[in-house]
Amino acid sequence: MGADRSYAYGAAAGLLGDLLLGDPRRGHPVAAFGRAAAAVEGVLWRDHRGWGTLHTVVCAGGAVALGAAAARAVRPCPAASAALTASAVWSVVGGTSLAREARTIGRALERGDVEAARARLPHLCGRDPQSLDADGIARAVVESVAENTSDAVVGALVWGAVAGVPGLLGFRAVNTLDAMVGHRSPRHRRYGWASARLDDVAGWPGARLTAVLAAVAGPDPRGALRAWRADARKHPSPNAGPVEASFAGALGVRLGGTLSYGGRVEHRPVLGGDTGRAVRVADIDRAARLSRRVGLLALGTTVAARLIVSSFKSPKGRGK
Repeated sequence: MGADRSYAYGAAAGLLGDLLLGDPRRGHPVAAFGRAAAAVEGVLWRDHRGWGTLHTVVCAGGAVALGAAAARAVRPCPAASAALTASAVWSVVGGTSLAREARTIGRALERGDVEAARARLPHLCGRDPQSLDADGIARAVVESVAENTSDAVVGALVWGAVAGVPGLLGFRAVNTLDAMVGHRSPRHRRYGWASARLDDVAGWPGARLTAVLAAVAGPDPRGALRAWRADARKHPSPNAGPVEASFAGALGVRLGGTLSYGGRVEHRPVLGGDTGRAVRVADIDRAARLSRRVGLLALGTTVAARLIVSSFKSPKGRGK
């Protein structure tokens, strides 16, 4: 069993583990990384881009180095290599937990328990829940499901296919750093600049693949492509724009508009507004189902791409 087959088997097993079990409930590696990154920030923090860049290099570089060392250690044993890949994929992919949180909020809204939905929303996104009514919460959930399908599932699988376990761990490290310091708070406006920019670069291919697969897997492929083409560039995020626009078009809903983060009100462009309707509570479950289909298609697409590229690199693939 070659290295690429080991990766394929391991990635499939890891995603199956996520589908069946969700995130590890105790000792989650991403939580451990977050604690380590916070400790590094406590030592390095200065209100300066250079120190923030050093923080990014130390934390993300450390995750990549750890993944490379582990992969090198198990390389002689294909079964161990596949098991390491499965563990890494299970640890960094969060599609099942994403859908579970979304549906928990959706059930609260179906019961008419808006307060319970508000209390649960911070588990999923950073919106100010007290400023949202039931429809606003539903829209926030659908937007978060769309964006996190790219960040928590597809992006990791893309970088895993490119660079194996180091790519999986490195992508999750970059994405986690962006969530921790990449936002524009007074403390992190300069210090988090490098993490935010690196996350934009690392997330670029996964976001585009997510948008394509949402169009393929969604109920309205033409609507998804139309919304992506018309609205993606209006979004302030270069990666969330294509993903949210494609989900909006695929589901036939409108996303975007006025929202509040940390007391700061933003007026974002409407995505899917040409033909979409307002988000309803039932759309939360539709978005979660679409997210799962996109994740499964992403696994097949990235593994197939890795195997195809490998076949062309081999002597047989070159016709020798």
